[in-house]
Amino acid sequence: MPVFKEPFENVYEKYFSDVYNFTYSQVLHRERAEDLVSEIFIKAMTHYDSYDPTRASVRTWLTNIARNTIIDEFRKADKRNHLSLDDEENGIDVPYEEEYAIFNEDMEKEVYKIMAALSPSERELLSMIYFQHMKNDEVAAVLGINAKAVSARHRRLLAKCRAMENGVSFNDLF
Repeated sequence: MPVFKEPFENVYEKYFSDVYNFTYSQVLHRERAEDLVSEIFIKAMTHYDSYDPTRASVRTWLTNIARNTIIDEFRKADKRNHLSLDDEENGIDVPYEEEYAIFNEDMEKEVYKIMAALSPSERELLSMIYFQHMKNDEVAAVLGINAKAVSARHRRLLAKCRAMENGVSFNDLF
């Protein structure tokens, strides 16, 4: 029995915000995120015929496309600037003051500062959970780990963020 796939236009409208928020949380730069989101949806539209709803939800499928596109972008940048999503030690080089200035609320500024201080993989996990509202099993499917590992990483990451918010070095806690 064939599985119903909604028209791509509906997928775009329904998931655009999720994909944009995920992408922005990774690159922390508005124009760069916009360019990447365009590229992500072009790839998704091009391959929508091969999307199999029995293998993954549309959200998981789009997140995989977004994740791979962002990793590819970081690899290209790595060749130019020694920047990589897989490199836990490197942060993302963005014009901090320019991006920081777009936030109006103190809370938004604090979240941006914390996100900028996290590694790319830490931002990725938080983005999937909080910006895309993905459940642990969906995050696990994207990252290729089990849901318990997602839960454990999430707990450790929240502790790290709380420590950063309170001005305590995460390493000082242990």
